Amino acid sequence: MNLLGFAQENRYEVPTNQVAEANRQPVVLLTGASSGIGLALSRRLLKEPCRLILTARESSLPRFAAAGIHESDRIAILPLDVTRLEERKATIEEANRRWDGVDVLINNAGVAFRAVCEHVTEADRVEQLNVNYHGPMGLIRLTLPRMRERRSGRIINISSVGGMMAMPTMALYSASKFALEGATESLWYEVRPFGIQVTLVQPGFIRSDSFKNTRYSALSRSAAENPGDPYRAHYLHMSRFIERYMGRARTTPDDVARHVIKIMRSRRPPLRSGATSDAHLFAWLRRLLPRGLYHEALYRCLPGIREWGPPRD
Repeated sequence: MNLLGFAQENRYEVPTNQVAEANRQPVVLLTGASSGIGLALSRRLLKEPCRLILTARESSLPRFAAAGIHESDRIAILPLDVTRLEERKATIEEANRRWDGVDVLINNAGVAFRAVCEHVTEADRVEQLNVNYHGPMGLIRLTLPRMRERRSGRIINISSVGGMMAMPTMALYSASKFALEGATESLWYEVRPFGIQVTLVQPGFIRSDSFKNTRYSALSRSAAENPGDPYRAHYLHMSRFIERYMGRARTTPDDVARHVIKIMRSRRPPLRSGATSDAHLFAWLRRLLPRGLYHEALYRCLPGIREWGPPRD
């Protein structure tokens, strides 16, 4: 089975009246391709029978050369800040001009803020949602017309366990992923009649240093460093908890990349697909436990929860 899973023997499954399309090498557009899961996925896609459009913010483009990835007749490396409409348009226009459109869109670019709700400003909310929600949905909107015309295509949105459950100090991040999951679920219904397949990939804890890239708002940074702040214990214990579990996780970015490739090869990919063992565990718990018991159990398991809030007598 080939990369897209549409047919065997490297053929692209399309309606029988579109014979020319059957031999078309698929075009894959990947955002956030220069680091983490994106870089691991870039490396795996290089081995697949497809043409690649690898994107990252302009300041991150040198990472491709450092990783041994260079432009060629089947690889385009383009600057893309997903929050900028003009850059999204320029990327899709280049894909249309060079290779007649995008067959597989992988929305991987993302950012995470660490802040309790009280420490989030309007500017923080806008930035988080622009990267994790508005950007991906904007790219989807631009790629859909060509996919509809061909009556085929794939959209893979990299979500998170944070898109199925929320953690304290990560409200903004979960809000953005919950929004992405809701919109993607609606999209799944809307485009299925056109032969377009949509999947949310949900990684959980991954063995990497990505937790170091989590952003603090100005207020949350101040609170985390102030011993007298009422929320300091929230930040202290959650930061240690996440760092510890990221360090112990068995799943690597390459494991998630391999999972994405498997989704791309699948003839009938699911709407949601857990990419780590903890993602499967939390999905199972949500189905098994009554909602009130589920939240109470998770609350009691929060790290150092007895130290949160006002001092106890």
